[in-house]
Amino acid sequence: MNQQGVHWTSEQVLAMAPDDASRKAGSKLGAAGPWSGAGSSGSGAVWGLCKGSGSKPYQTVVDTTGPAYKCSCPSRKFPCKHALGLLLLWAADEEVVRGSTTPDWAEEWLEGRRKPSTDKEQSDAGTGQSAKTADPEAARRRAERRSGRITAGATELEQRLADLLRGGLAAAEQSGYGLWEETAARMVDAQAPGLAGRVRELGAIPGSGPGWPVRLLEECALIHLLDAAWLGIERLPEPLAATVRTRVGLTSPAEGPPVRDHWLILAQYDSSDGKITTRRIWLYGRDSGRTALLLSFGAAGRSPQQALPVGLMIDAELTPYAGAGQLRADLGEQFGVPVAIASPPPGGRTGAALDAYGRALRDDPWLDSWPVTLSGVIPVPTSPGWQLADADGETALPIAPAALGRSGLLKLVALSGGGPVTVFGECGHQGFSPLAAWSEDGSETVPLI
Repeated sequence: MNQQGVHWTSEQVLAMAPDDASRKAGSKLGAAGPWSGAGSSGSGAVWGLCKGSGSKPYQTVVDTTGPAYKCSCPSRKFPCKHALGLLLLWAADEEVVRGSTTPDWAEEWLEGRRKPSTDKEQSDAGTGQSAKTADPEAARRRAERRSGRITAGATELEQRLADLLRGGLAAAEQSGYGLWEETAARMVDAQAPGLAGRVRELGAIPGSGPGWPVRLLEECALIHLLDAAWLGIERLPEPLAATVRTRVGLTSPAEGPPVRDHWLILAQYDSSDGKITTRRIWLYGRDSGRTALLLSFGAAGRSPQQALPVGLMIDAELTPYAGAGQLRADLGEQFGVPVAIASPPPGGRTGAALDAYGRALRDDPWLDSWPVTLSGVIPVPTSPGWQLADADGETALPIAPAALGRSGLLKLVALSGGGPVTVFGECGHQGFSPLAAWSEDGSETVPLI
């Protein structure tokens, strides 16, 4: 791998902004005017001093191999507007950020970040035990108490679903959202946030448009299936039991064997439930053929800290989580700096995408979608909406309604120009959500979200 890496494009930099306000503010700082003492190194570090409203300039440093950011400004956003502006200068290869000697204040942070942490390992070696195993009996009792609370919550939820069906689905529209919010609060009290989230989604279905009773019944059935699975979890095979525990809201650490690969960074996007912002980053292993999902979270006005530049490839280790059909992993050690993606991941026809989603549902019936790559597809307008059709015109996938209003759809249509393209996205029961695309020559990754 080329250890010098590549400069990101301005689009890749702005795609990492936590919100539109940061994107606009960072763009204003993407000029040489407010910067001094800036520079970069071949190992992936970029630094600079940005003039602010105070007497002292803000010290900003970025490690693009992470990427990771450090700025003396008070912002709680990651990356902040100063880091975005500095990266825009670097992406444009401006003279002000070309190679120079790393200042002490930046070198101190970079060394601390890249130096392996051995203190805890030495401490464990000296005591002969780790914090995780200090009191296994107390941990077991805590787990049993929480399991009992979740069981009580699942039993209560089953009764509420039975009452809903007994009274008729039409009554759900008259009850309003308050009933579901109160039920969700009960699931939070039972320490089952996964159940609480699914219950809150029920409250938005009544009155959501034609066919809402059918959608409500479908979601009730999925919640009933999850309740039943939890109440009989001891009879399930372990991979499925791990999935059920995750779906009700029991978290577990990533404990699978690390997988080192050259990971293509395919997509990154945020979603919010009003309290927590969830960032999803999709990766594809060039050598292993595995797809992986990195999740990070931000709360109380904070954006998730983890961010990766779409369209690049990293040599890194990922540690997977347990569970049937689960793709989630944690990003571990990285080797070298990111380089450009040479070609998109291998893809297939639309029918193969549906087959892949169907197989995934056998392992995890609560999956909303499954990551797939479509090759040789053409965006085609329909009434209503759009679809992605195989080049031979035999089969097609509708584009999900939620994706129709995104500017990415216009990018996809423009990239295609009526010809075949390769598209990565999520295939689910509501259709296909495009996240990234490549033209026939596969020379450049075009983010669609």
